[in-house]
Amino acid sequence: MINKNKTIVIFENEPVRRVWLEKEEKWFFSVIDVVRVLTGSLRPRKYWDDLKRKLNQEGSQLSAKIGQLKMLSKDGKFYDTDVADVEIILRLIQSIPSPKAEPFKLWLAKIGYERLKETVDPEIAVNRARNNWLSLGYSKKWVEQRMRGQEIRNKLTDYWADHKISRAEEFAALTNIIHREWSGIAILEHKRLKDLKGHNLRDHMTEAELLFSSLAELSTRQIAEKELALGFNNNAVVAKKGGGVAGRARKDLEKLTGKKVVSGDNFLASRNSKKLLK
Repeated sequence: MINKNKTIVIFENEPVRRVWLEKEEKWFFSVIDVVRVLTGSLRPRKYWDDLKRKLNQEGSQLSAKIGQLKMLSKDGKFYDTDVADVEIILRLIQSIPSPKAEPFKLWLAKIGYERLKETVDPEIAVNRARNNWLSLGYSKKWVEQRMRGQEIRNKLTDYWADHKISRAEEFAALTNIIHREWSGIAILEHKRLKDLKGHNLRDHMTEAELLFSSLAELSTRQIAEKELALGFNNNAVVAKKGGGVAGRARKDLEKLTGKKVVSGDNFLASRNSKKLLK
């Protein structure tokens, strides 16, 4: 059953606004929010304006199918905002070059959209994401671990969104608390260790790193549900506890194996070294 009161949904750490229209029986998503998520642009409104002009010049009818609905802004007021249903959002994604395109389509397939099967089969979306990673050279074992981890992550961010966490900064801060507790370092430090710039850290984690990251987020959600954590402060305390569960497990494993879990390995370097060996 659809939660029609859930007007903010989360992709990774980014909030995406939506409005349910009873007459249409559809969710309509903020186009600006989708553009921001896909591009990472600090000026998503300008990006969207430029894209609309480009589409119009090419004779595309896509922008003509964009509507407007009032949505809550950061200042607490409602403003007319460009919106589109899932079908149009999926077409829009094709016009925006982004490494997040396939994961975003998969996310759309998993957020409980009632009529999504009319526009994209969730199984197809899952297989597309899997095949995308495999085509880049990731192992099947890694891909399955990554996808399980994303599902765990989605359930945690859903909990946060339903319990008074709404700003992107709050999602990022809570994620960083969990990460620091399980790994011993902040996300930015971890990315520096792997020599990553502008890349998704999780796409460059080893299987062990993915496993402990998932354990930390699973523990955090279950503790939050037990304690009914509400708001940023309460969830920050829980994030520390949940991350600590995985942190202690990591330290135990490192003592037994004599090998560090947190690694400087990244997929780009690994792929390039394999090419050199051929």
